Amino acid sequence: MIEVHDVTKRFGTTVALDKVSFAVEKGKILGFLGPNGAGKSTTMKIITTFLAPDTGRVTVAGVDVLEQPLAVRRKIGYLPENVPLYHDMSVDEYLQFVGRARGLDGARL
Repeated sequence: MIEVHDVTKRFGTTVALDKVSFAVEKGKILGFLGPNGAGKSTTMKIITTFLAPDTGRVTVAGVDVLEQPLAVRRKIGYLPENVPLYHDMSVDEYLQFVGRARGLDGARL
């Protein structure tokens, strides 16, 4: 489950998120729709621990994104819109690289 409670995020004087709240139950699918600048990417970056909220609280499977970011990252997968691929690697090579970096091997990899 993902829980977002009253999350606000500002970039200077620009308010990207203003007291956003929602929950996604286990097994459910959620899509973010909206124009550029609506806060979709900012919300995802906060959920996946790439950005910290200015106020509010976010948990993933009961784990707080600010208190235990590594534990959250172990529970969630996220591929941002700007793919962090090394351009000389194929997708398969990149996935193997990341999997090994996270300690996976054999059948789990």
